[in-house]
Amino acid sequence: MVIPVHDVNPVRRTPWVTYTLIAANVLVFLTMPGLAGSTAGDSSLAQLCHLQAFLDHYAAVPQELIHHQMPRAVPTGEVAVGSHGPGCVVGAPDYAKSPPLSVLTAMFLHGGWPHLLGNMLFLLIFGNNIEDRMGHIRFALFYGACGYAATYGFALFNDDSTAPLIGASGAIAGVLGAYLVLYPKARVWVLVPFLIFLPLRLPAWLVLGFWFVLQAVYSSGEGVSAAGTVAYAAHIVGFLAGMLLAWPLRPGTPPPPEPRGLLFGRRARPRHTW
Repeated sequence: MVIPVHDVNPVRRTPWVTYTLIAANVLVFLTMPGLAGSTAGDSSLAQLCHLQAFLDHYAAVPQELIHHQMPRAVPTGEVAVGSHGPGCVVGAPDYAKSPPLSVLTAMFLHGGWPHLLGNMLFLLIFGNNIEDRMGHIRFALFYGACGYAATYGFALFNDDSTAPLIGASGAIAGVLGAYLVLYPKARVWVLVPFLIFLPLRLPAWLVLGFWFVLQAVYSSGEGVSAAGTVAYAAHIVGFLAGMLLAWPLRPGTPPPPEPRGLLFGRRARPRHTW
């Protein structure tokens, strides 16, 4: 897996929506109950029960989205000690949950620092150019549309699942799909883990195309354990939705500048033509 760090594709205006989305995701993550301890591996049972109750309330659940079947019993966030030891108390939900609205709230929830930072890195690198091309309002609507398409697309293929679905990955996958359509020849600096992290400057079509193929392979179950919790199918749907929505903008999109003089992190020697 390559790690993008920068693209050679300047923007004309400040990407305020991209910055706002990143700030909102970080702020929500920092206020999620019990998450700081859970990511460090030292959460108490009470913290884990509180976090589970929070996710059941605000995360998107495929069964609720497709069948509108709300659970009769959910974790309350409290702990009880029974014959089998301590556990989370379950009871009737004391809230009214809107499944369509839960898709929006779930897009700002993350399961840990790697999940959050990875998503925000991709959004920062590729989101600014898509926002620059679409404009602030259209980009915000585009981002939300890709997130909804990814979540409902995943739910259609997993309609009986009651596992909470969280993360901005589906919406950000849409941003990547749009970037592939609009700026396939833009150069992207990436770090390739090969003994050491090797810096390379690669075309966007190669970086994003490889990312998409990897998601498709993982979605099929190849290369991942059966216990994997990443919604790869949501990434695929979001990516395709982003490509489709960005396609009408291709004719008027100016090509990115062609970088010169840099190769593999060092300045290349000038070559003479004869």
